[in-house]
Amino acid sequence: MLLACVVLILALTGIQIGIPYLSKMAIDNYMTPSLGIVSLPEPPSSANFILLGDNRYLIDLRLVDRETREGWKATGTLSRERYLFVAEDSSHASIAMRNPQAFTLVSGGYLADQESLRKVPSHELIVLRDPAIAGVMRIASLFAFALLVRFLFGGLQMYLLQFTGQKVMYDMRQQIFAHILRLPVSYFDHAPVGRLVTRVTNDVAAINEMFTSMLVNLFRDAFLIVGVLSIMFALEWRLAFVILALFPIIVFAAFQFRNRVRSAYREVRRQIAKLNAYLQESISGMRIVQVFVQEREANKRFMAISSDKYLASMKQMVIFAVFRPLMSFLSSFAVALVIWYGGLNALGGGLSLGALTAFIQYVRMLFEPILELSEGYNVLQGAMAAAERIFLLLEEPEEKHGEGKSLAHCRGKIEFRNVWFAYNEGEWVLKGVSFSAAPGERIAIVGLTGSGKTTIIRILLRMYPIQKGEILLDGVPIEELELSFLRSQMAVVLQDVFLFSGDIMDNIRLRADIPEEEVVSAARFVSADFVENLPDKYHTEVKERGITLSIGQRQLLSFARAVVFNPRVLVLDEATASIDSHTENLIQKSLSKIMSGRTSIVVAHRLSTIRESNRIIVLHKGRIVEQGSHHELLAQDGLYAALHSLQFAKSRENLPAHGSKP
Repeated sequence: MLLACVVLILALTGIQIGIPYLSKMAIDNYMTPSLGIVSLPEPPSSANFILLGDNRYLIDLRLVDRETREGWKATGTLSRERYLFVAEDSSHASIAMRNPQAFTLVSGGYLADQESLRKVPSHELIVLRDPAIAGVMRIASLFAFALLVRFLFGGLQMYLLQFTGQKVMYDMRQQIFAHILRLPVSYFDHAPVGRLVTRVTNDVAAINEMFTSMLVNLFRDAFLIVGVLSIMFALEWRLAFVILALFPIIVFAAFQFRNRVRSAYREVRRQIAKLNAYLQESISGMRIVQVFVQEREANKRFMAISSDKYLASMKQMVIFAVFRPLMSFLSSFAVALVIWYGGLNALGGGLSLGALTAFIQYVRMLFEPILELSEGYNVLQGAMAAAERIFLLLEEPEEKHGEGKSLAHCRGKIEFRNVWFAYNEGEWVLKGVSFSAAPGERIAIVGLTGSGKTTIIRILLRMYPIQKGEILLDGVPIEELELSFLRSQMAVVLQDVFLFSGDIMDNIRLRADIPEEEVVSAARFVSADFVENLPDKYHTEVKERGITLSIGQRQLLSFARAVVFNPRVLVLDEATASIDSHTENLIQKSLSKIMSGRTSIVVAHRLSTIRESNRIIVLHKGRIVEQGSHHELLAQDGLYAALHSLQFAKSRENLPAHGSKP
């Protein structure tokens, strides 16, 4: 499609270059008489002529080659005036005879210069110039045809170009988003969401602008410059060199513009990304802003970021405010040179009036692509900066999906062997962690905040690579398993449940190939009965992040989501930490059913939720300090017993005093 656009652009440019030449032909061949008087010692051999006497010959200059004509002009033997000749035996001879004030009798007919023809009545002049009028009409018809073709080709070219640009944006956005989906979770720890949104929207749009307004037009501009210069040199090479004398100034101005606009444009794009990132962050956290009465501070910070964007944009605008008028001035100055130098040549007979008219049009046409190239440099810089950021994103290493093996039957046995892990080099979060979970066994992990509980879940799902040790699923290191297979065997229920825009049905099943009956069954299985009381039941619309549902309701939906995928390993990461006692009781009733037949790993602060676990692992500063059942750990009177005593002591403190009203 781009190739088709280039072909159409070249055809359109050819038509554009040809239109001024049609004007020249109309003026020189038909509007202006084409006969001239040349004084030669002997008759000219290159064309038909009429001898006027005294070695003066009336000759049709259209039939004389350019080199001979230029020689006559240089020696001054060619008259400046152009003449109309009417033969004695012509049907128009009577008109010439009736207008002796305009025509002079010469050998074989009557002769009148262009100035004298104004004395002939207009109706008779029209008859005299009938052949010329017919020629003008032919050129006008050709002109109209050229405009029609340019309209049709231009419309087709614009459609193809915009269609191609939209396809480019579609493909790029699909590729970028697909790449983002395959990036490891660790990348999102340091990548602001607003910046990623800018990559997929603004940066892709900048590249589309380059495709639609710059890339294909480069061919047009290059072809236009070469074509116009060629015709200008063919018409009058001396005048063409006068125009080219301005090019060093143009090149210097364009070079200075390029250097300044590059840094200015990069700063503008950087400020846009910063603005988008802060805006997205502020809107997402609007409740926190309002609850802590930080509206004024948030607005101040936004104003500061917006001010930086404003100043960067103004700096860019100042550069254009200087460059555009300068290029317009040079263009107008070039036209003035053509009128001055070309006008003197035309008065001296060295340049025809049609050539001078065409020259003025070609000069303006020559500066048009130069202006567009210089202004298009802004688009090019924006696209290059956008492409640079997009390629940096695309070069981020992906998680390796599709590589590795799958297990024919996954039993759900998990084993950690001397696992060491650090988010930042040298800052160990886990230190020599070793434990195992047999198929169907229920394991609980407890510990103080920052002890590494959630980290165990993350590395089990291969969200982060471990530095030392091994993690195995059914005796196979998880690095050897295909990532999609590994994660499909596990379901994770987090404390902070994320719900997508859409209805409850889609939020539970996530995949369209899961039947609705299974979704309903899973929701009932986890006691999410509240869905049945909603206006549209399972097709009730969920607002952004599920804001219309309570925390407990969202948590129940996340349990239903885990059940419907029927995993071999169930992971609960603080899943009951943020819910009320009533909802917790509902979940506790269904947890035994959910965990039955599955390997379960439960991370919890509430020790009441893990009493029935087969084994409890106690973490402290990244190390396992205790293991055993609830009763065994209490008997050890260690860290677990201390946590238990502290937590239940607080619970007793919160109970109402004896005899008081609850």
